[in-house]
Amino acid sequence: MLRMKRILILTIVITAALLYSCSSTRVLQHEGVDGFSINQYKTYQFYEIDSTAADSSNMENYKKGIAMLEDAISKQLATRGLTRTSNNPDLLVNIGLVVNEKIQTRQTDFRTDAPRYMGQRRYSWKSEEVEVGRYKEGTVNIHLVDPKSEKLLWQGTVSDVITKKSSSLPAQADKAMEALFSKLP
Repeated sequence: MLRMKRILILTIVITAALLYSCSSTRVLQHEGVDGFSINQYKTYQFYEIDSTAADSSNMENYKKGIAMLEDAISKQLATRGLTRTSNNPDLLVNIGLVVNEKIQTRQTDFRTDAPRYMGQRRYSWKSEEVEVGRYKEGTVNIHLVDPKSEKLLWQGTVSDVITKKSSSLPAQADKAMEALFSKLP
């Protein structure tokens, strides 16, 4: 009986470790000024988006992404005791969002990819990169700024592969912001 319990516990620990290691969310960097603590602040507001400089075809998707990130950030700041206000906030939050389309490739191998036909004498086979798939990677940069002095207090960057299912995007944004804000002092 004791042996079965140990095996069960070991299985649960290994499964949790595997699930955690499969996460593609990466906190790239985070840093703050000396003495900064989020507990010193009670209210916050997001910077306004300047929509005149952006391409109108991508602006709608950009605004949806920013709104999703604002919700995820608001949840994280609310758990730390901050409330959103438009009147004299203690803290301003700036969001930078970049989405890049990337190509996943693999190297061809003579053992598995070489042709079986060898009829022509001038034929040669070369190893090359083969496209396997395409995906989008999003990088979010968060700046926490003191509105009075306009000085950067803390910044962090997180990156993740963006899921193709639009219904999963809010949960993915929540997960990424949770990973980033766990580094907040």
